[in-house]
Order: sequence, then structure tokens, then C-alpha cells
Amino acid sequence: MRVWVIPAILAVAGASLAISAAYGQDTPATTQELLRRIEQLEQKIQSLEQAKQPTVDEKGRQAEAIEQVEQKIKILERKRELEDEAAQAKAKEAPIVRAGKDGFGLRSADGNFDLRLRGYVQADARFYQGGETDPAPDTFLMRRIRPIIEGSVFKQFGFRIMPDFGGGTATIQDAYVDGNFSPAFKVRAGKFKPPVGLERLQSGSELLFVERAFPTNLVPNRDVGLQLSGDVFDGAVNYAAGIFNGVIDGGSGDNDANSDKDYAVRVFAEPLKDKEDSTLRGLGIGLAYSTGDQSGSAATSNLPRFLTPGQQSFFSYVATTAATATTPSVPGAFADGSRERIAPQFYFHKGPFGLLGEYVRSNQEVSRAGVRRDVKNTAWQLATSLVLTGEDASIRGINPRKPFQWGQGSWGAFEIAARVSRLEVDDDVFAGSATTRLANPRSSAREATDYGIGLNWYFNRFSKLVVNYDQTEFKDGAASGDRDTEKVLFTRFQVGY
Repeated sequence: MRVWVIPAILAVAGASLAISAAYGQDTPATTQELLRRIEQLEQKIQSLEQAKQPTVDEKGRQAEAIEQVEQKIKILERKRELEDEAAQAKAKEAPIVRAGKDGFGLRSADGNFDLRLRGYVQADARFYQGGETDPAPDTFLMRRIRPIIEGSVFKQFGFRIMPDFGGGTATIQDAYVDGNFSPAFKVRAGKFKPPVGLERLQSGSELLFVERAFPTNLVPNRDVGLQLSGDVFDGAVNYAAGIFNGVIDGGSGDNDANSDKDYAVRVFAEPLKDKEDSTLRGLGIGLAYSTGDQSGSAATSNLPRFLTPGQQSFFSYVATTAATATTPSVPGAFADGSRERIAPQFYFHKGPFGLLGEYVRSNQEVSRAGVRRDVKNTAWQLATSLVLTGEDASIRGINPRKPFQWGQGSWGAFEIAARVSRLEVDDDVFAGSATTRLANPRSSAREATDYGIGLNWYFNRFSKLVVNYDQTEFKDGAASGDRDTEKVLFTRFQVGY
């Protein structure tokens, strides 16, 4: 403040002296008075400046207060850092809950532990048409009720448990553990589908028709064993090879009745899957083979029976009959030696068009009354489909572009399908006398041919309505000749998650 005040005072004083001189006043007296006044003004200025500056004590208190505030700020900042670190650590450890197209599940934040809950339910109806007598009553039924529990531990080790409560009974369909060491090398142990039949390897929720075709009668359903598998050549080739207890054609098992084992191997290739401009990009072709021994006895045959699409038995081997008061016991046929299956297979998908085909030959040594025969049964199918709404056809089902929404003009996807399938029993089965032949042509058909058409309505990826009509014609199988043609209308409403 003094920097500009003092010059101003001096300027005023100078002006006063000049005025006094002009009017003839006493200069010395006036100068002293002005100097005295200047001194007084300076003292007032100093007092004002001192009044505005804090004392030493005040400065100390101010500095202490500032230091306390700064310390509190540092404490709060550190507390916030610790809270952020704790929140980040908690987030890393907190499990991730999810619900979506892969089902419901829990997963650890680091991805090492994963649990998935999935499943599907199928509500079916079967209406048998025509014929003098229906082979079975028309019925509604719960075909499959399958909750699925899957998970992984440290990413590489997984498991799957799938019971089935369909038909009012409880059974374990799948129960296995996996070691997923690399895409090219995986190990599976437990109960699962052996790598043989193409349609059998499809999930029951992704079938083109309500029931599988005749080749499935000749391949194993589920067995207990150990399998190595993987994808090689950038996923263009899949291989699987395993050792299993061994089950009858079309059968499932939880243990082995003898020490012999079955060996199965399958190679399936999609050689052009990465060639987007290739017409044959959607072609998959493969070959499966299994071999082993199946042993039975007259009391326990260990032989299969064959079913129609309507799930009615149309062929079975002669069974042992117990003795009565008037007739002796008659021994039946039983498995007695090597069994071999070979199954070439393919599918092709191009846009909305789909085609699937497979052939199976099953050789089984069978004995009755001391006579052994090498029975060769064969089956094949060819099925085609067209997605009317334009979505891509797939062996894994259809994913509608516009899922069904009531009242929103979105109807999902529609697919039509047709197939023909045949199973032929070896003629040697019916050769010989009544006491040595392996099957009776008056009760078991030697040939069955199925023609089927279907309409599938996919509401979304997980729900669909299926309507099929199947007509199966037989050769032999009745006392007076050919078994009556089986005509069945199927419906299925399926929901999965």
C-alpha cells in the first residue's frame, strides 16, 4: 500500500507549498506541519497493514489447521483407495450369475469353475390310423423329461449328468467326466453314446422327426466306457475311439455281463467347412466301426428286438419257452460270439436345404439248439428337409431369425421334412426247422420300410411344435402273411432351456 500512498502524499504536499508561496504564506512553518502530517499518515498506514497481517500465533494456528485439513484429505484419499482395492478384489472373487441361450449357470470370476443347468421336456401324442386292429392305443405321453447338469473345474475338467424321467420311469442317460486338454485331445469316461450311429449321436431335442429311423435299431444307444476324441486339421476332421462294456443293438447298459469288451472308432470329416464359396461347404461324411463279443444263454439271450417309428416291436428272436405238463421246454436263440458293426454316414446342408443319410450293417453270431449262424442285419435311411422361412438348415436344429411373438407378426421358422427308411433282417434267421430257426416269420417281419413326412414349427431356438405322419410297410410278420401297415400321426411340443 505504501508504494503508491507516499508518492501521492508528497504530491499533495508539493502542491500545498506551491499554493502557499503563491499567496505569500510562511513556507518553513507549513513544511513542518506537512511533514508531521505525513508521519502521522505513515503511522496510520503501518497500523492498518499490521491489522491486516496475522500475528505469529495466528500464523501458527493457521498453519496447524491447514496441516490438519491436508492430513484428513490424505486419510480420506487413502481410505477411498483401500475401498476401491477391496471392491476390485471382491469383484474378482464374486461368482457370475447368468441366464441365456446356454441355460442357467454360475461361474467363478476367473472362469476356473463353471456350473450350467439345462434341459428339455417333450410332450408327445401318438394316434394310430387304419388297420383292422390298432397295434397300440392312441396316447398322450411325456416322451423325454431330461434335466441336465454340466460343469467344469479348472476349465480342463468337466462333467455331465442327465437323468430321464420320460414315460414315468427314472433312468440315467448320461453320466460322465471329461478331460479337455486341447481341441485335438479329449478324454471321456462314464456312460454316454458310443461313436457309431449318426442320428443316434444327435441330441433328442434336435431330431428332424419325432422318432429316429431304422438304422438306430442297429447301433448302441448308451454304454459305459472310455473314449479319446478330438478335432484335427483346423476342425475339419473329428475322430473318436473308445472301449466299452458292450450293449445289444439299440440298447443301453450300466454294467457288463461278461469280461469281453466292445471297441468303437469313428472318423467324420467336413473337408470344405471353411470354403465359403464352395457349393459343398456343408458336406460332412464319415465312417464308424465297432467290434466285440456278445455272449448270452438260452435263459438270457442278449439279443435285440427291433421297433417301428411308432415304437412297436416288429421283430424279435425266438425266446426260450418253459416246460408245461404236456410240452417240454423249447430253447431259444442267444448271442454267441463276435459282433461287428459298420456305419457309413453323411449329411449335407446348403442354405435352407438339408439332407442326411446313413447305412448300418450289424453282424452277430447267434446260436440255437446247437446251430450257430452269422446273422447280418442291415438298415438305411435318407431324410431331406427345407426351411420355408429361409433360415439355414442344420444337424443341430433351426435358429429362427424372428422368434415367435404373439400379436407381433413374428412367427418363428417353419420346416418341412420327408424320409424313407428300411430295415432288413438276414434271411438265414428264418431258415431251418421250427426248432432251429432263430425267428418265426409268422410273428417277426423280415423287412420293414417306413415313409415319413413332417412339419416343424420352431417358435425359437428352444421351443418347437412337430407334426409327423409315418407309414411303415412289412414283409411277413403275421400268421397270414404280411403284418398290417402301421400308420401313425405324431405330435410333439418341446421346450428346452
